[in-house]
Amino acid sequence: MSNLSQSHRILFLNTLAFAVCFACWTLNGVLVTFLTDQKIFDWSVVQIGWLLGIPVLTGSLMRLPMGILTDKYGGRIVYSGLLILASIPLFLLPFAVNFWMFAILSFLFGMVGTSFAVGVAYTSLWYPKEWQGRALGIFGMGTAGASITPFIAPSLLKYFSESDPVNGWKYLPVIYGSALLIMGIVFILFSKTKKIEAKPKSVAELLQPLKQVRVWRFGTYYFLLFGSFVSFSQWLLPNFMNVYHTSLILGGLFTTCFSLPAGVIRAFGGFLSDKFGARKVMYWVLSSSVVLSFLLLFPKMDITTSGSGLLAGNAGTVTEVSSSKIVIGEKEYPISQKNIKEAHSNFFPSKSTWQEIVVTENQKVQKKELIAEGITQIHFEANMWVYLVLVILIGSCWGIGSAAVYKHIPEYFPDQVGVIGGMVGMIGGLGGFIGPIVFGYLLSFTGFWTSSWLFIFVLSIISLIWMHNVIVKMTREKLPEFAQDIDRKE
Repeated sequence: MSNLSQSHRILFLNTLAFAVCFACWTLNGVLVTFLTDQKIFDWSVVQIGWLLGIPVLTGSLMRLPMGILTDKYGGRIVYSGLLILASIPLFLLPFAVNFWMFAILSFLFGMVGTSFAVGVAYTSLWYPKEWQGRALGIFGMGTAGASITPFIAPSLLKYFSESDPVNGWKYLPVIYGSALLIMGIVFILFSKTKKIEAKPKSVAELLQPLKQVRVWRFGTYYFLLFGSFVSFSQWLLPNFMNVYHTSLILGGLFTTCFSLPAGVIRAFGGFLSDKFGARKVMYWVLSSSVVLSFLLLFPKMDITTSGSGLLAGNAGTVTEVSSSKIVIGEKEYPISQKNIKEAHSNFFPSKSTWQEIVVTENQKVQKKELIAEGITQIHFEANMWVYLVLVILIGSCWGIGSAAVYKHIPEYFPDQVGVIGGMVGMIGGLGGFIGPIVFGYLLSFTGFWTSSWLFIFVLSIISLIWMHNVIVKMTREKLPEFAQDIDRKE
């Protein structure tokens, strides 16, 4: 078997294992939503946010040590052990009877989230530099596993609950645990051992690159791109159910429409990064994230506020009041009436204005006194299909950007892909943990489901400005004459 064929086989196994892990990692998104919707558990919005984020927390915090272990012992042993051990808490999840038991077991099976750091380090060893972007992009397609859970889990939950509404859900984590266990056995049987052939390093030496600001900058990008993808892979389901009143199954299908393209397109992101350069791709991705998150900010709304009213031109006595006019002395003031038949746009904000009379016949009024109050009503439908399209677009941008971020790591840190990839992955994974919790608090504070996009909008602007400033600084340092010429032309 040629080296390239063997590399492709390892890449296939890595991607498949990662997809299974990612499907399990996002399990709580559907399961917790179902359990609260069916009143099996009475959890608050904040508790739900924590349960959605806890598996992500484990998978994030443990990525760095798992990346170190992969560099030291190789991906075959570490990956197989991870898959097998992480299945145990899933088998125990049906025995959870309260929030704390559910939270502890979620914390333990969240270890599957470290599979990304293991897989990146293991995959990068099998490919030359010119293939790194595509290989890691293809491996990153395993994030499409996040689309499996919202697609099939709601239907399975409905099927199992038909015969046992209270305990039927317990079959689902057992199925997921079995998938992990089987995948772990397959991986250890058909993968090969390969690790970095280098002089052993101490932990201090391994962690030395973490002092570089570049690592934390990459981590910030990944916090936005991958963290937001993980967050919304879980948050969109309750979002669709609450705002657009979809069923659990339809909401799961819409969530799949977000997570599947965002995962699959990572391979394309790797190709673009190899062809055009990761920085150019990141410019497009971060700019698109700013624009799309801004468009997603606006909620369904009917806002009524003060508009343009009528003031008396002169002092006098009101002699006539009707729905269409007010007469003061000999002067007549026409009234704008409310058009109850006026149609609202299904796609764009629309405005209605009218005036309501605030005076009566024989009332004496002063000059410039208000005689009819202006009313303005703004209606925005936030069409569900437009919202879905925007969500798919921003998810796809995040998928492309996630591949672009990891294109940098083998180039800058070829001998420490596991450590640096684990660190960047840890920061990105923390975004997936923090996201649902922040979204829960924002929802409680504002009452708007779209408040989550405000967080994304601000983070996108920060990342774009940071990247731009770094590139400008590098240009000035490496090409000072060119930079001065640009300044003069500006």
